[in-house]
Amino acid sequence: METATKNDWVEIRNEVLKPEERAPQNPEDTKATPLIMWTRGFLIDETAKTGDEVSIRTLTDRITTGTLVDINPRHIHDFGNPVYELIQVGSELKEELKTL
Repeated sequence: METATKNDWVEIRNEVLKPEERAPQNPEDTKATPLIMWTRGFLIDETAKTGDEVSIRTLTDRITTGTLVDINPRHIHDFGNPVYELIQVGSELKEELKTL
């Protein structure tokens, strides 16, 4: 298990709402699931391991606490597969704008 030290970039997890605290108008599968918040920031504690309760300072200078889930987390999202029609429209628009 990796150890984080003070000022390392980390990600924490907080359970914001338990399933029974979710709004009644939510779909059944949503109501059965806790609302979870993940927050990234700089570790305030001297050292910590995954699973420890820690405090962090976010990029907006907010201090919050939660369970340490990742050390040096990376961005792993994308925008999915390219949509050919949108690529084509973009090229066509550029050509039209050249004529103005």
